[in-house]
Amino acid sequence: MKFPENIEQVAVLQPDYLGFIFFEKSPRNFEVAIPELDKAIKKTGVFVDASLDFILEKVKKHELQAVQLHGKESPEFCAALKAVGLEIIKVFSVKDSFDFSILQQYESKVDFFLFDTKGKAKGGNGITFDWEVLKNYPSETPFFLSGGIGLEEIGRLKDFEFSKAFYGIDVNSRFELEPGFKNLDTLKELRTIIPQR
Repeated sequence: MKFPENIEQVAVLQPDYLGFIFFEKSPRNFEVAIPELDKAIKKTGVFVDASLDFILEKVKKHELQAVQLHGKESPEFCAALKAVGLEIIKVFSVKDSFDFSILQQYESKVDFFLFDTKGKAKGGNGITFDWEVLKNYPSETPFFLSGGIGLEEIGRLKDFEFSKAFYGIDVNSRFELEPGFKNLDTLKELRTIIPQR
């Protein structure tokens, strides 16, 4: 999310999370104030190899409840953020395969994993990866699926047998009119398909 009025419009749809990207190289980089939101919506800061001080400053300024880490953040770094009461979502990029042994060192130090498509940008590439890879998911840590998910993919999601750890989807570029500006019509259609928790 990037634009205050659009944030308020999307919040009416009651998503579980709303993401705000704090990464200067992103066209979705967030630089304004977050409007007042329903307490049930978790304000989530998205970071890429940011310093602990930078993240904590944004957490305090915007009263974030969760952070999504898209860089090479270490397990110890994740644990330090989790220790201050934040919900931690650690992102891993997937192409045609994935080495799940990488996840072991992050177990108990994060709340969720998120699997996104490996692409030129750190997210927002609009491309899906081969979900078959996740049939080998060995962990009990819940995970989000991301990467090019649009309305066309929702039917596939319903039919696909992920592990019981599959928690939810993270949607972005396929629901945008421009970077950071969400298409309310397609989000409303998504809301009729995906039940609220």
